[in-house]
Amino acid sequence: MRAPRFWWRATPGALAWLLWPLGWLYGAITLRRMQGTGSEAGVPVICVGNFVAGGAGKTPTAMALAALLAQRGETPFVLMRGYGGALAGPVEVDPAHHAAGNVGDEPLLMARHVRTIIARDRPAGAAFARALGASVIVLDDGLQNPALTKTLRLAVVDGASGVGNGLCVPAGPLRAPVGGQLASTDAVIVIGAGAPGEAVAAMARSRGVAVVKARLEPATEAKARLKGQAVIAVAGIGRPDKFSTTLREAGAHVVAERAFADHHAYDAGDVAAMIADAKARNCLIATTEKDFTKLGPLWPPAERDRLVVVPVTLVFEKPAQIAAIVAAALGPARAAQP
Repeated sequence: MRAPRFWWRATPGALAWLLWPLGWLYGAITLRRMQGTGSEAGVPVICVGNFVAGGAGKTPTAMALAALLAQRGETPFVLMRGYGGALAGPVEVDPAHHAAGNVGDEPLLMARHVRTIIARDRPAGAAFARALGASVIVLDDGLQNPALTKTLRLAVVDGASGVGNGLCVPAGPLRAPVGGQLASTDAVIVIGAGAPGEAVAAMARSRGVAVVKARLEPATEAKARLKGQAVIAVAGIGRPDKFSTTLREAGAHVVAERAFADHHAYDAGDVAAMIADAKARNCLIATTEKDFTKLGPLWPPAERDRLVVVPVTLVFEKPAQIAAIVAAALGPARAAQP
């Protein structure tokens, strides 16, 4: 699904208001669902979710939290639904044996950094992770899913887009009214600058919800390759324009954008068209690490030097702040579970 542009306008337009009754109903149902009682996982569960449909930075946030937990002596596992993959799970993702079509693109990317379980049944996935030795589970997405009891609930917000027009799907991007979701959130992580993100931060603070600031940093090697280069930006993520902004901030000259729907299943025709366009423009092709999980197997070896994969890392402005939030949730002297 590609998010409609009218979702991200600061003021709702005519179409948004026309769809408002459906959005009100959708949001009310979601809020009621969020009040459900979940199963205990037997280990702490840190949920990384977002208020809106589409990308906000959950995956790099989950990676950063897993790294923080490992530094504390924990054995973190990431639990994901495996959207776009054929396997229902629970199964541990193995990048050496699985493909995006099996487990989904985001789990395949995640598993290159931290042990990752996919499971459509969240409690079953949590039990499987614990059996494999998890002392803490990082639940990627699931803020609106009550299946598991959460120890710490984090909501990721894109600073540039915030909550869009403030209405619920399909009238806007919200999964449920933001005020109701804040009531079920322990901290908000605002990624990047922007007035929309600041507005959400102010609302969170007014309700006593902690606000953590962070930014996405492209990998040093990728930045070096991009600086001063003409590139075509290729992205099949929730907000493709965010990737183009990242490229420009790294010093690249974006000559064209090929934006696909989130989780787009690339084929050989897509790849051939990209390469032909890049040759005609005499430029490079830049894509996200997530998209490369599907593009990589299709890419001709002879054209690999034309492709720049741009991994990003989440950097917290105040690392001690997020560390303190995690410590308070888990207990400052808590030893890792067997």
